[in-house]
Amino acid sequence: MTDNRTRPDAVHAPSGDRLAELVAAGIPPEMHSWLGRYGVGALTVKMGIVFSEMSAERMVATMPVEGNQQVAGILHGGAHVVLAETLGSFAAGLHAGPGRQAVGIEVGATHHRSIDSGTVTGTATAIHLGRTLTTHEVVMTDEQGRRLSTARITNLIREVRD
Repeated sequence: MTDNRTRPDAVHAPSGDRLAELVAAGIPPEMHSWLGRYGVGALTVKMGIVFSEMSAERMVATMPVEGNQQVAGILHGGAHVVLAETLGSFAAGLHAGPGRQAVGIEVGATHHRSIDSGTVTGTATAIHLGRTLTTHEVVMTDEQGRRLSTARITNLIREVRD
């Protein structure tokens, strides 16, 4: 039996640095073979994004403010969007399933409140999980649960090209 996380066409057991990257990013062991070839991506690592929940319907991760600030000392608006796109794209990839991939076609964000320290939590919730398109709403909150930004990402689902 194959679920959307089992991708027999793309099974690559990670080792060494790639395995350490997956573990550091909070990727559960049952997803290591799915991400074994590519890992979580250099930008995800640089931003310090760590996943705590992973499914097509709901994906949650944290990101530190420190190291991701703009010159005024607050979290960079682009960092909000990176977290949102990472969550939405990973969720869409899980939904895509074997032999298919998700590619982002639209992302937009509204910033509600600034933050200058601590940790941001992003929660992606599926709005639409279709055969060719997915849309997720991603809400970023601070450690007190206050909404910092709201984003929406739409991904196109397509067949993997060799």
